[in-house]
Amino acid sequence: MVGWFRISVEYGRNQTAAICWMEIEMDGILNIYKERGFTSHDVVAKLRGICKMRRIGHTGTLDPDAEGVLPVCLGRATKLCELLTDKQKEYRVVMRLGVVTDTQDMSGAVLEEHPVNVTEEEVVAAIHTFVGQYDQIPPMYSALKVNGKKLYELARAGQVVEREPRRVNILHINIDEINLPTVIMTVGCSKGTYIRTLCHDIGQKLGCGAAMESLLRTQSGQFTLENSVKLSEVQRYADEGRLEEIAIPADRLFARYEKAVVTEAGEKLLFNGNPMPISMLEWETEPETLDNDAGVRIYDRTGAFIGLYRYQKSRQLCKPEVLFLGKA
Repeated sequence: MVGWFRISVEYGRNQTAAICWMEIEMDGILNIYKERGFTSHDVVAKLRGICKMRRIGHTGTLDPDAEGVLPVCLGRATKLCELLTDKQKEYRVVMRLGVVTDTQDMSGAVLEEHPVNVTEEEVVAAIHTFVGQYDQIPPMYSALKVNGKKLYELARAGQVVEREPRRVNILHINIDEINLPTVIMTVGCSKGTYIRTLCHDIGQKLGCGAAMESLLRTQSGQFTLENSVKLSEVQRYADEGRLEEIAIPADRLFARYEKAVVTEAGEKLLFNGNPMPISMLEWETEPETLDNDAGVRIYDRTGAFIGLYRYQKSRQLCKPEVLFLGKA
């Protein structure tokens, strides 16, 4: 888990005093419970201090008022950030009907208020029409860029610009509780879905408006709320020198893929990052049974995880997708 240590010595003017610091490079993923009030970037900044590491990246932005699962990659595992961002998400959301705000959540300025004269049956029917794919217009208060400018920067300057709709996929919506004007739902969705915009759109369909009151991300890909840790817990593990106990090894995320170990004859190709002929790999099962483009975990002869590869059946080789050679 721990890759290497770096010790730096800085001398004072008189060359007699020295300040030493040590940076620990660790490869893995932390399943962080992001608390309310922190941005995703705040979490990364705090973890750099706690873990004494520079190479840290998060896998999907959560709004400051939102809470819940935020996988964070350490060291060479930062190469996985893009792969993990693509995974589906699940949220528990409280939606308030009868109000429209500029941010589409209750933290924003109220633009409209309407009486809620809809029945529970009408609310349920309207919500279920959003299951499946639909074109969602991103909110002005978001980090998306238009002509090089972040939308929230334009919004804070009082500007509203046209935004292209984006196709999102609402996998499921479970209605947990209705106590009008509030509705509590569990939403499973694709990457890039704005839950506060979903609330806004449901309110528009009902004709009374709606805004998101609170948001809890309960799942991101394989990472769940039950196994997440708060920053204070990470600090405690770091203080006790047990950080590796909560850092998830990168290869564990791909445990469902076939495993192969390089042969002695294939080591040079492997360490140069080349595609690997299947004849230069030792397999747990016969590679001919794999589907084309199947994922393969490849390890060196010491058991170190080298990377995720894709099996090219017609060419009888494995092509690298994400490599963990060298530093991040």
